[in-house]
Amino acid sequence: MWRLGPSGLVVKAIIAAIVADGLMLAFILLRRTYRKRYFARRDARVYELRQIWDALISGQIPYATWRRKAFDRRIVETIALDAFDAAGPEESARLLKFLRTSGLIEKRIFEARHLTGWRRMRSLVALGRTRAPEGIPALAEGLRDSRLETRLAALRGLARTACPQAAEEILAWIGESGLTVPELPLQSALVQCCAERPQLLVPHLKNMQGRLREVLGRVLGEVATPSMGMDLLQFAADDLDELRAAAARALSQSQSRHAPEVLIDLSRDPVWFVRLRAIVSLGELGDLRAIPPLMRGVTDSNRLVRLRAAEALLGLKQDMVPIFEQVVGTHDRYGLHAYLTALDNADLRQTLEAELQVTTRVSEEQRMCLQRVLQAGILDSDARLEPESIAESPVGHR
Repeated sequence: MWRLGPSGLVVKAIIAAIVADGLMLAFILLRRTYRKRYFARRDARVYELRQIWDALISGQIPYATWRRKAFDRRIVETIALDAFDAAGPEESARLLKFLRTSGLIEKRIFEARHLTGWRRMRSLVALGRTRAPEGIPALAEGLRDSRLETRLAALRGLARTACPQAAEEILAWIGESGLTVPELPLQSALVQCCAERPQLLVPHLKNMQGRLREVLGRVLGEVATPSMGMDLLQFAADDLDELRAAAARALSQSQSRHAPEVLIDLSRDPVWFVRLRAIVSLGELGDLRAIPPLMRGVTDSNRLVRLRAAEALLGLKQDMVPIFEQVVGTHDRYGLHAYLTALDNADLRQTLEAELQVTTRVSEEQRMCLQRVLQAGILDSDARLEPESIAESPVGHR
């Protein structure tokens, strides 16, 4: 090697590379062998524990026989947590009692508060999967961690509990820290936790600003109940588009006598998705006062609004012939196509044809005109409609 001079460095590098490759291959083979034996041992132990599962969670088998062994303890906890996802109320209560009695929940609470890094994240997620109320304070502490991954793990854990106490902790946290996590996980967690008590959102909506207020507005639209009718009316004229849309969506189930009037005003909103939600809510209320705004929605500049307005008109369960006559009378082919599409989707075209055959509300000339319009929609959706009794007017392109 010394006589090779500079070439000796190349030989040394080749030898070092060969040795490094050999060591790496040896490590990979050793690791694969170890993992193979580990999984085989784990599968065998899972099978053994499954055979005595009922006796194990009922306490017939002393907890000390498996709890002091980390290998068995991890398997038992994994099986119990996986069973939560498919368990009914009775089985969930039984599993939760087992986790409490065996001390597994207290162990996870301790780890969630004192461990760091990925171990704390794993404990937070596992604690949330138990859905135990006593784990909420520890999960709330995880929300204030400096690492984003830990905060997201705590947020997912609180979402799994789906209880108002978790919603209070999340709302208090965002009130202190602001929007420190992505919007979608926060919105999903609040929807799950506020489902039982959506009134929790109202005080925070009055004080929040910016993007955080938009998130809370979308959550309110998802979880609002009819009992919140009066609380929602105050947001119908809000400056925030998302909040007006949320109020329009929530008012669909409100029993307030002012709901139709508010929704009629919102159906004229300059923002298309606010009009869309107001139109849908008017259809769900089924109030006859909704016919004029729904008819206006059929001629809206947005395709989705036109289609939803047409579906809402069909859902009013009124005589279809006068409604169809008004749609044709708008002289709007886009609105007509939306109505015919909704008619086909609801499989009501034959019903309308039958009503046209026997109706006495219109003259014979008008009836034949409406029949031609209905048939033209079937044969050629792009043909110009020229009913004799209805004057044509130009329609702008949309």
